[in-house]
Amino acid sequence: MAVEVTWWGHATCTVEDARTRVPTDPLFARRFAHLRRRRGAVPPAEARRADVALVSHLHADHLHLPSLARLAPGTRLLVPRGARRAVPGLRRLTHLAVSEVAPGDVTRVGGLVVRAVPARHDGRRLPVGPHRSPALGYVLEGEARTYFAGDTGLFDEMAKEVGPVDVALLPVGGWGPYLGEGHLDAGRAAEALARLGASSAVPVHYGTYWPIGMDAVRPHEFHAPGQEFERQAARHAPGASVHRLGHGERVRLEVAR
Repeated sequence: MAVEVTWWGHATCTVEDARTRVPTDPLFARRFAHLRRRRGAVPPAEARRADVALVSHLHADHLHLPSLARLAPGTRLLVPRGARRAVPGLRRLTHLAVSEVAPGDVTRVGGLVVRAVPARHDGRRLPVGPHRSPALGYVLEGEARTYFAGDTGLFDEMAKEVGPVDVALLPVGGWGPYLGEGHLDAGRAAEALARLGASSAVPVHYGTYWPIGMDAVRPHEFHAPGQEFERQAARHAPGASVHRLGHGERVRLEVAR
């Protein structure tokens, strides 16, 4: 039994399980807003092929309309409940089958069960946006149980809300020199891994985008989170294997049940 994970950069991965392709928070831009891609090529056309795509929350680096518009016609797209009201541009993506979900909702796609789980993160489209949607994580249950955390802080009920998982895709950094509330850094991500009890982890959400003109500001926050997560995971979750991928790199993870 196995699952394959490809990391394209930032929070964008493709999970392949039960003959089902699932991209997470698709982001295919070289530059957007005040951010530019500093490492890794823009994901190739292969990354746009999907059976179902997942959006964890409404922030523009996770729900990026131009990237979603490039998904193949007929792709199912799961977004947080209320997203279409908060982001009217979603209604123009008529080539996609968009469904809104909330924590506890279950969606079946082929041989895969996709379960939405809570996250601790600001779910608004903008910091002053009037409409709220829940920030989500997702658990994909096929041959393996894979947890995509989206953006989240560490919270007491995490293990209970997420449930048992084999593989954890955990954010370990960000796109700027400082992380705000509702994020995991490398140390907190390692603590989350220990709580979840996953046998394998892939660090994501670091080392890809950075604010234009700020390359020299706290550059360790761009370069170091993946290695720091490996170090912290060895301390907090010594039984887990950490797979620190390069951009576009794929790993096949065998799981035992």
